[in-house]
Amino acid sequence: MTTRIPAHPFTTAVATARVSNWYIAAIGLAQFGIFIAILSPVMVSMQLKAQVLNPDNPAAVLAVVLPIGTIGAVIGNPLWGMLSDRTRTRWGRRRPWLLGGSIVLALGLAWVSVAPDVTTLAIAWLVCQLGSNAAFAALVANFADNVPEHQRGKASSVLGLAQNVSILAGTYVAAWFAWSLPLVFILPGLFGVLCVVVYVIVTPDRLPENRPKPFRFTTLVSTFWTNPIRNPDFGFAWWSRFLITLASFLFTTFRLLYMEDHLKLPTSAAVPAVATGVLIYTIALFVAIAFSGWLSDKLNRRKVFVAGSTLLFGVGLVVLAFANDVGHFYVAEGIMGFAFGIYVAVDNALIVDVLPDPEKPGKDLGVINIANSLPQSFGAAIGLFFLSIGGGTQNYPALLWAAGIIALIGAVVVLPIKKVR
Repeated sequence: MTTRIPAHPFTTAVATARVSNWYIAAIGLAQFGIFIAILSPVMVSMQLKAQVLNPDNPAAVLAVVLPIGTIGAVIGNPLWGMLSDRTRTRWGRRRPWLLGGSIVLALGLAWVSVAPDVTTLAIAWLVCQLGSNAAFAALVANFADNVPEHQRGKASSVLGLAQNVSILAGTYVAAWFAWSLPLVFILPGLFGVLCVVVYVIVTPDRLPENRPKPFRFTTLVSTFWTNPIRNPDFGFAWWSRFLITLASFLFTTFRLLYMEDHLKLPTSAAVPAVATGVLIYTIALFVAIAFSGWLSDKLNRRKVFVAGSTLLFGVGLVVLAFANDVGHFYVAEGIMGFAFGIYVAVDNALIVDVLPDPEKPGKDLGVINIANSLPQSFGAAIGLFFLSIGGGTQNYPALLWAAGIIALIGAVVVLPIKKVR
């Protein structure tokens, strides 16, 4: 039973007590489960579903469905984060949102798998986003609740590793079960619930001593806003996250179609080639994560890692623009994987370091996660615009150059941050 207790490392506004490796492993497992469920469709499965519903123009299906679904992420993440800050139950304040959100996500994915038309698919995907963001908002708030500053680089590395291993695993699930759309969607959803169940059982979720202030309308409005003028470091961190996420989604949303349309591979060859590319990406990411978070903590430096990795990620995108065979695609995946490994190992730590109000990490991290969600909304439509330059829907060089320039801007906006070095 969870009870409100006197001052304790897990109840203070700023965590100071060292967390165990078991805690870090458990939060990584939960991250892995949530992301294998929600990112597998974005990376591969939804593209397969789109081809079933509209074989002639699957990109048009993605351009409709993904933006509507992302409404759930844009609204849900900060809202659920704020509500988890205010939740007081005998079971904790984060656990109800973690478990409930993961179950809703799994049910939504089952609905996606059988959706007979684009409208139903969009509604089902909206449900998935609402569920996944309830779980994820509570998870990152728990990270801020529990992990002290001197361990954030290490813990951030584990979260980044878990997220990207989930992409690899989800890609292989799609490759193995491409013959059955229900399995491609349902299996990751069920696995995500299992991972979250393990996490909520073995990790602490103690209630703060202080009761939340009475809920007012202004509380709801402020949920979706953290003033960047009063909190410029937070604002720059938000834009950095938004821009690299947009650059990434401009490619990954269309990765399978890139293989088919630009490299001229049949679907039977494109799906395993994508899986191999993601494997290379993930191996390179492992190498980068192995030292980046630890080195960031050791040197007490965040900005050089985040800005440099974002710039290198943009270089990988431009390499893709010139790729004319699968080998070049694999090289670009390796560059981007190494860059993103450095980025994810340090960026979560940087963001927690610049949070405006340690008393309300769920709310402010929810605002940060709008930067994760909006690119899913705009990415497909913006990508379709660049693909359409010159006529048709296959101008991948224009798409990838645009993504590379966006990544460059994302690197630059990190530099003015003052609170961290």
